[in-house]
Amino acid sequence: MKIKKGFVLREVCGEHVIVGEGLDAINFGRLLALNETAAWLWKEAQGLGDFTVDALAERLCENYEVSADEARRDVEEIISEWQEVGVI
Repeated sequence: MKIKKGFVLREVCGEHVIVGEGLDAINFGRLLALNETAAWLWKEAQGLGDFTVDALAERLCENYEVSADEARRDVEEIISEWQEVGVI
């Protein structure tokens, strides 16, 4: 999976949000708010370029005190949300 071109993470009024830039902003037409962990996962996904659930779950385990099962569930949930709104 990859983050679609034109979508970026910004901090707006202390909140992490995904916004579209350029034509993607017109088509997307909204802000997608992320909590701290989801914003961290977005940055990790950007850094990986082509990412998988397993790769992000592994990184989540390395940086947070979370079990592998819980990390995988959390990553699957956020990726599902990102897919639903069309940013990946």
